[in-house]
Amino acid sequence: MFIPEDLMAGLPEDRRPEGKFAWTATVGEKGQIVIPKQAREIFGIKPGDVLLLLGDKDRGIAIPPKAQLDQMHLMMFGGPEE
Repeated sequence: MFIPEDLMAGLPEDRRPEGKFAWTATVGEKGQIVIPKQAREIFGIKPGDVLLLLGDKDRGIAIPPKAQLDQMHLMMFGGPEE
């Protein structure tokens, strides 16, 4: 269930879905977005990290966790050769 950030902020702590978050980001002139600090902290995103953006015309854009990117890489290319 998606709850917009402004509505999420108005919910009492005990009514917020556990582990669910909503933030906004503004797109700059060069197409860049700033990921909010709380999101970077929660998901361990650091400067220089490479993020995968997935797009669906009907459902929008998703940025899966880095662990999923690692898992997809292993599935596609395998682990290091021994």
